[in-house]
Amino acid sequence: MDLRVAAYAVIVDERGMLLAHWHEGPRAAWTLPGGGLEAGEDPADAVVREVREETGFEVTVEELLGIHSRVIPARQRLAPGASGPLHTLRIVYRARVVGGDLRDEVGGSTDRAAWFTLDAVERLHRVQLVDLAREMAGV
Repeated sequence: MDLRVAAYAVIVDERGMLLAHWHEGPRAAWTLPGGGLEAGEDPADAVVREVREETGFEVTVEELLGIHSRVIPARQRLAPGASGPLHTLRIVYRARVVGGDLRDEVGGSTDRAAWFTLDAVERLHRVQLVDLAREMAGV
């Protein structure tokens, strides 16, 4: 069984909710900015790095909202050549923008970043993590 540990940010302010458009593999959908930890990296540092890479914004982490654990069966994995299940641990933080300018990631797993009103989020094609995190954050 493979293991992937990732950190994600719920960022909501007067502009709405900040999301990134994930486009890896055969599917594409809106997701929270964030991603996998590098070896030895603290999860809070990872989410700050990932938000900067995917959106252009500098953020500060305000609080840990929760951890979501999921095992993806081998037959549902998107990675080519994956032969076994994938255990994902997704660490979700509330974060606040403190600098930077909105921009899209180039050459990464996301291709766009944008603000959406909370009502508009409901109409987006989005990954389940967005809804889980919104519940954790109470938004």
